[in-house]
Amino acid sequence: MLTGVPVPFDLAPTDSLAEPATLPLKRPTLLCFSHLRWDFVFQRPQQLMTRFARDMDVIYWEEPVVLGRRETAHLKVRQVEGFPAVRVVVPHLPAGLTMAEAEATLTRLFEAFASALRGSVIAWYYTPLMLPFSRNLVADAVVFDVMDELSMFRFAPDFLLSLEQELIDRADLVFTGGSSLFEAKKNRHHSVHCFASSVDRSHFMRARSAHADPSDQAKLPHPRLGFYGVIDERFDVALLAQIADLRPDWSLVMVGPVVKIADDELPRRANIHYLGAKTYPELPDYLAGWDVALMPFAMNEATKFISPTKTPEYLAAGRPVVSTPIRDVVRHYGHLEGVGIAATAAEFVAACETALDQSRDPTGEWLVEADVMLSAASWETVQSRMAGLIAEVLDDNADTAMPSLLAAAR
Repeated sequence: MLTGVPVPFDLAPTDSLAEPATLPLKRPTLLCFSHLRWDFVFQRPQQLMTRFARDMDVIYWEEPVVLGRRETAHLKVRQVEGFPAVRVVVPHLPAGLTMAEAEATLTRLFEAFASALRGSVIAWYYTPLMLPFSRNLVADAVVFDVMDELSMFRFAPDFLLSLEQELIDRADLVFTGGSSLFEAKKNRHHSVHCFASSVDRSHFMRARSAHADPSDQAKLPHPRLGFYGVIDERFDVALLAQIADLRPDWSLVMVGPVVKIADDELPRRANIHYLGAKTYPELPDYLAGWDVALMPFAMNEATKFISPTKTPEYLAAGRPVVSTPIRDVVRHYGHLEGVGIAATAAEFVAACETALDQSRDPTGEWLVEADVMLSAASWETVQSRMAGLIAEVLDDNADTAMPSLLAAAR
């Protein structure tokens, strides 16, 4: 399904122009448009797409990469290691294009690519910003998976909201990544479904078994209180600094990429340790060496609707959690003994001290309670329920499906 693209494109060394022999030709294609790069942070899109790839060919379309001014626009296509049915497509555009020129180039690249697809196509959007170049695609089902309220993020364009409404109007299904997002979207479409972020329990439960510390963490003294995730405008850097000052004997371990925050905005203290981005398989190794897991999110517009995936992941790892009062965290996890909620630095430190006491009792009632709750949480269940809803849409649309994947240009 990736053959015959009449535009310049590159294939990774493991790719071939031939159809992969292990993939049936008539499998549906799930075309996922995402603002998050596949290799950035392994989270909701990757959890879902790798599972959909058992029954579909997944095409993961990323944001463009900028080339030199005189270079030719093209697509790079690669297969994801370990997931032969997942391919990542990255547009490469020459620098200096106006917004209109970039959109026209993306449209040409995408429509040439889509013309080679065969069989049923499900269009899955994580961002409305990819609608302008793909709006002529006639998909058998359109899904808008609202993972974040992107309009409230730093540097969001003014026209994002109008594109979001257009995407909602086109969608057959709207999924939301949490209850707060569901409440914000439920009256804007006839089929909105809340699928809160879930957890791969077996993966994170590895942290409950003793094993060697990663080398960049091994020498840090205990107690260790850690965070992993993207460090951006949603992260309360001032709170982190205050905690570090109030408890200089605590090692505050920060794991993850820094995005949209200048280096001089990050607090620098002897007991704050920035270890950088780690891979998904490495996360349990870092968690295993922590005493308490942290979620020091800022209380601002960017966090108003978030439902952090890391809450159940931390608990699955057997670590008590302390979070600022994020609405969905309070609503779904605030009643658990192993989850502390704190609004100020003093409250946060007090909650961490309680959590440190809990961490010394790794088989205590707090963890039993958390495990009971997590027993009903699974990405497998989430993906299965989503797939069932998509199947209903495909059945309903089967009689009206258009023979061509691309509508006439408007």
